[in-house]
Amino acid sequence: MNRWESTLRRLWRDDTRTSQVTHVEHLAGGHGVRQDWPGWTPPSLLERLTELGITAPWSHQVDAANLAHAGDNVIIATGTASGKSLAFLLPCASAVADGDSVLYLSPTKALAADQQRALDELGLPWLRAATYDGDTPAEQRAWIRAHANYVLTNPDMLHRAILGRHSAWSRFLRRLRYIVVDESHRYRGVFGSHVAQIMRRLRRVCAHYRSDPTFILASATTATPQDSARRLTGLPVRAVETDTSPRAAVDFVLVEPELTDQAGENGAPVRRTATAETADLLAALAAEGVRTLAFVRSRRGAELVAMSARRALGEAGRHDLTGHVAAYRAGYLAADRRALEEELRSGRLLGLASTNALELGVDITGLDAVLMAGWPGTLASLWQQAGRAGRRGGEALAVFVARDDPLDTYLVHHPEAIFGRTVESTVLDPDNPYVLGPHLCAAAEEVPLTTEDLDIFGPAAPEVLDGLVRDGMLRRRPRGWYWTRRDRACELADIRGGGGSPVQIVDFESGQLLGTVDEAAAHSTVHEGAVYLHQGLTYVVETLDLEEGIALVREAEPDYGTWARDVTEIEILSTLRSQRWGTAAVHFGEVSVTRQVVSYLKRDLRTGTVLGEQPLDLPRRTLRSRAMWWTVEQDGTERLRAEGVELRGAAHAAEHAAIGLLPLFATCDRWDIGGVSTALHADTGLLTVFVYDGHEGGAGFAERGYAAARDWLTATREAIATCECQDGCPSCIQSPKCGNGNEPLSKSGALRLLDEVLSEV
Repeated sequence: MNRWESTLRRLWRDDTRTSQVTHVEHLAGGHGVRQDWPGWTPPSLLERLTELGITAPWSHQVDAANLAHAGDNVIIATGTASGKSLAFLLPCASAVADGDSVLYLSPTKALAADQQRALDELGLPWLRAATYDGDTPAEQRAWIRAHANYVLTNPDMLHRAILGRHSAWSRFLRRLRYIVVDESHRYRGVFGSHVAQIMRRLRRVCAHYRSDPTFILASATTATPQDSARRLTGLPVRAVETDTSPRAAVDFVLVEPELTDQAGENGAPVRRTATAETADLLAALAAEGVRTLAFVRSRRGAELVAMSARRALGEAGRHDLTGHVAAYRAGYLAADRRALEEELRSGRLLGLASTNALELGVDITGLDAVLMAGWPGTLASLWQQAGRAGRRGGEALAVFVARDDPLDTYLVHHPEAIFGRTVESTVLDPDNPYVLGPHLCAAAEEVPLTTEDLDIFGPAAPEVLDGLVRDGMLRRRPRGWYWTRRDRACELADIRGGGGSPVQIVDFESGQLLGTVDEAAAHSTVHEGAVYLHQGLTYVVETLDLEEGIALVREAEPDYGTWARDVTEIEILSTLRSQRWGTAAVHFGEVSVTRQVVSYLKRDLRTGTVLGEQPLDLPRRTLRSRAMWWTVEQDGTERLRAEGVELRGAAHAAEHAAIGLLPLFATCDRWDIGGVSTALHADTGLLTVFVYDGHEGGAGFAERGYAAARDWLTATREAIATCECQDGCPSCIQSPKCGNGNEPLSKSGALRLLDEVLSEV
């Protein structure tokens, strides 16, 4: 592994720990292909770019810029650090020089702030760039509306503060030439579906001001980028997919933490956690002077990794470095986030543990290594994260550390599923009525809807409009549909996925606001008694007041973590598609899911051992969603019973493993989906296993699972069969989100059940 071999060998210094490395893939570097600057590029921009050391663009940058300049909607779908920003800067800066305006959309504040810095660095007197987001002071907003010609914002602000008050933006919108949608692959599922409708509302408001802007989308490499961009914008889009930029050589290491001598839930073997392994790696690399970014799945995990890495450095006598490792995550206050970004950029920080808030194209040069604690949700995200290293052109290190999870375990033992696959298509459903309805209301408030407008919003719009009229949300008049209420229609849509109003997390002693969490997540993360981490400090939640939207926390140092437990019931509302496989059948349709958090477990942080359970009294939450489910006819279940299969445990184990593997086949995370299994369901009268979208109206994940059902369930069976445990463990059939405490589960039963399902006899 070249320069990394000695560092990693020191960490895995004995034979047992060396065996944790299951695969090393060397990805060769490559040289770039240059092209001349487009002839229409403003001379002052060329001069400034040359001064900054950019002497010529890459070919794909010119191809994309020329398409946009010609008025074609375009998506640039190339690798991390391939210079997508320059590709859209060229036409955008040219438009601003001609007196037009540009709207730039980013999924995160960090990325928008980074783009703002880059534009400021250009120092072009005719380019007045300004960031318009929730952190923008009120006194600056009027100036931006009146004078800025390059506005950087996010879908949330576009939805609430620009479209809803478009008359105040009329000057800007009349001159709007380009709409840049950066990191567009992040707009998937329910969030992506909301953003797709916001794009349609934006097009309609622009038409009201007689402008017809061109869309420029920048994306990680994805499958079918043209189709994804078309679904997001509602317009035909051309794709530039050939990456002609140079690439650093990367050693990509797959790591499976070793089994410990501890026994976890139900006596199952326990692996060392991915966060503990990643913390050791982060400390070791920092001690070597290797600038490292560690991606961790959760806010809690990012805090734990940073805290553990600092502790490891201190125990190794490197107290001089403990202040050079930190955590970064969403929920921090704006000033804290900006300070951390600058410290990482300047090189003062040697190690940073981050959630995916830093996955996107924030320009942080000089990183040598990237660690990934667990599967980031999609293959596109994996490559985005790995691509953060090596941005100075030198050799880079990427390490994927598997969690004790069916998908992670499958991947570290099947490297072809990472290195031999094309990335996923982006899944979104703009026609979801629970998404479409609120945006039709918002559109009607912005400018009354007419029959001619309906084509913009898609084929589901007429039926949804009829329902909104029946419910009294809209009123039909000869000239169109009108919003009937005094409150703002944009408040109907929670575009981040139906999580409800944010809950503020407040320090009981000081009154300081530590962060926020949406109401749906609050039930399981800041319930009374929950352990909450912030900036390396540990808090315990004293009270959760959902009506007031406040969780009060008190600083403490418990030696345990907390995990919420819930109960879930599911009802089939309609079956949309079905296919039969012998004694089994697979279905896709609409369901109603009722969920209630009823208690929480205290687990030892070192071993995962359950220390106790505390009851909770929280309200039930019901969502109408979409699911795929499979059933086994009575002949099949009788055959299984005769072989001694315990059906409840078999179905429950198969459900857990299937949920764990679905992200291989749909652009989802296991936390985006849920499951229910039963030996006898009231609606089917049969053994039934459900996997459903965890968002109102569905998100497209269950539908993708239905389409890939045979491959998905085949991979699920293989993941269970090849796991080295005897009776089941978190690497195959146990789930960290199980509402029943992983009871009952049967590994052998799950294998036999899946054999029955996959058999067509």
